[in-house]
Amino acid sequence: MDIALDLMINDEIRDREVRLIDENGEQLGVMPTQKALELAEQRGLDLAKIQPMAKPPVCKLLDYDKYRYEQSRRERENRKNQRVVAIKEVQLSATIEENDVLTKAKMATKFLADGDKVKVSIRFRGRQITHSEIGMKVMQDFAKRCEEVATVERRPLLDGRNMIMILAPKAAKASFAEKKAAREARDNAAAQATQE
Repeated sequence: MDIALDLMINDEIRDREVRLIDENGEQLGVMPTQKALELAEQRGLDLAKIQPMAKPPVCKLLDYDKYRYEQSRRERENRKNQRVVAIKEVQLSATIEENDVLTKAKMATKFLADGDKVKVSIRFRGRQITHSEIGMKVMQDFAKRCEEVATVERRPLLDGRNMIMILAPKAAKASFAEKKAAREARDNAAAQATQE
């Protein structure tokens, strides 16, 4: 049961009666709010309204300070484990030279190796827009150069005077091979240990 951090507790609850759940999750039934408050006080706990929209509202007996501590700890843990995927941009042109494509592909490969997505864009200038197939060919060539480390998440599409393609890093298959090799090495070591 997901409970919001800003709960109404104890005397803030103004409803006439509530459905009460004890600290172990067992339902105690519908009772007047005053009786629920007295029960909470007897057990040294707080009465917290966890589902205010229910008829009657659902309240739970809990240690509010401990609950707030657990929630903040859980949020910190989630923030720590969170990885923000950035989108880096590489700009090409319809008339780009071979060496420039190589340089841009190297840069995109570095971004993808770091785990970031890459937005590849071509801005058509002047009459270049009439030959968007040239831009499409440049994009496809660029995607082929990066295919070892990237998958095309969004194929090249024309958006006004821009053509945009998004590349995402490939799932690390090497790590699976590494895990398999590590597992085999561990099994071999265990087999040798049993023979000795």
